[in-house]
Amino acid sequence: MKKVFHLKTCSTCIRIIKEVNWPADIIFQNIKEENLSSGELDMIADKVGSYEALFSRRAMKYKSMGLSKKELTESDIKQLILDEYTFLKRPVVVYEDQVFIGNSKKVVAQLQSFFTMG
Repeated sequence: MKKVFHLKTCSTCIRIIKEVNWPADIIFQNIKEENLSSGELDMIADKVGSYEALFSRRAMKYKSMGLSKKELTESDIKQLILDEYTFLKRPVVVYEDQVFIGNSKKVVAQLQSFFTMG
């Protein structure tokens, strides 16, 4: 898989997409228009070790749904991400065996380095 899962209206995703020298074969998937499939989510979670690693606790719905007061299982987290795209940390970049999650400076630097060297 060679995909960038992003939200096209997210200014942070837009900035990161502009900053990285992407290979020609990468596919950009706007998760609001085309949500992650269960199979894609399973494959990514397998690579990174958990659904928790892909889950955004910063999403507005996290507080509004009272999720901070609940004990969420991996199964709960998977279903939340599948049901509501805002729970996916963004962007998620999958390039063959490499997975980059989120928008921290460290992750963006790793992305830039990976695609510059590749």
